[in-house]
Amino acid sequence: MIHSSSSQHQIAQRLFLFICSLWVGSLITVGYLVAPTLFATLSDRQVAGMVAGAIFKVEAYISLVVCVGLLVLANLLVSRGLQCYRAIRWILLVMLICAAVGSFVLMPWMESLREEALLQGMPVRYSPLAGLFSTLHGVSSAIFLAQSLLGVYLVWYLSRSLGSANQAS
Repeated sequence: MIHSSSSQHQIAQRLFLFICSLWVGSLITVGYLVAPTLFATLSDRQVAGMVAGAIFKVEAYISLVVCVGLLVLANLLVSRGLQCYRAIRWILLVMLICAAVGSFVLMPWMESLREEALLQGMPVRYSPLAGLFSTLHGVSSAIFLAQSLLGVYLVWYLSRSLGSANQAS
């Protein structure tokens, strides 16, 4: 549980929770509301995929920045004696790896397959690259799901722990 002896620690913990909540909320909104809505609304699946890909790219970069910032803040809190943030750092590190793999490996690879298919005059789903694209999309979706679930757990853990610390005060 998170126990804070000073108001500075409480402010830092609340800021940590607030940033995590906004970030995880954006992951859930993009992945499970915006992307499905694009595919349900737009009649051209290729356009929906390109727009969704652009949104996921922005979300991945936001995740990289937020993760690094939260890791720095978690290290600061650990150095100030809040040892529960040691475990939180591991969750953030896995979430950072998820975002990095998406940003620097999967998304560029999928984008290149999409562009190659377009150069051949067809959407990727009708090209010989469709199988590989589908596999990469599945891997990307699984990684995004893992990142989202870790994020939900992180927010739940932080809010539960912060509430317990405030009741103890």
